Amino acid sequence: MGPMSIKKYLLCECMNRAIINEDVVSLEFSWSGPEPKAGQFFLVKPKRVSVFLARPLSVAGWQPGRLRFLLAIRGRGTEELAGLEIGEKAWLTGPLGRGWTEICQGDAALVSGGVGIAPLAFFAQELGNRAFDFYAGFRSGPFCLEGIQPRSLILSSEDGSSGLKGRITDHFLPKPYNAVYACGPEAMLKTIAGVCKAAGVPCFVSMERHMACGTGACLGCAVETLNGNKRCCVDGPVFNAGEINFDE
Repeated sequence: MGPMSIKKYLLCECMNRAIINEDVVSLEFSWSGPEPKAGQFFLVKPKRVSVFLARPLSVAGWQPGRLRFLLAIRGRGTEELAGLEIGEKAWLTGPLGRGWTEICQGDAALVSGGVGIAPLAFFAQELGNRAFDFYAGFRSGPFCLEGIQPRSLILSSEDGSSGLKGRITDHFLPKPYNAVYACGPEAMLKTIAGVCKAAGVPCFVSMERHMACGTGACLGCAVETLNGNKRCCVDGPVFNAGEINFDE
């Protein structure tokens, strides 16, 4: 069946590679498969690779025939992906998972931390002319903001080099929004979920786990919820934050 025990996969060409900073790379691939929805992810594995498992990557952008991802370099597998050259091939499986399905009709806030901006940048495109504010936090310089046209853009950086100084959670209040959508480090999501719960504002978060199979078969990507363990790859990665047990 190919390098992965999943029914759907395509061998795709790397169309573009851009170094964002020392930790983040942007990759674009050819794609002739189904159209993804914001919040969904793909399993990506170079054709020439020494690491067995593919890596899950949220879709940062899509246009007919082309997919874009942001890759955070965290280990051997992501280093090999980041080293892909234009013209090289990779196996892509997807789109997988549940994305941002509950879209509010009122004012919305999109809140990202680091590479968590990827699925929210794609979501911002799907929102079109609907009113939303975008909160984006970075360690230093911003990235992946092109094409985003919010009513208001609030930037923060931990080193103070861009926008407001500090973490984005230092500068976010859930009122007067009708819904909040967030993606980033889990500590950030816990904080956002907490303030939204206190304010009575619905919050939806994209969770990160090691998703090896993408089909829920391996049970290795559990997310603890108030209704028991859920599989991040098929029940998520987007969840209602009110259902997540962030203390586990």
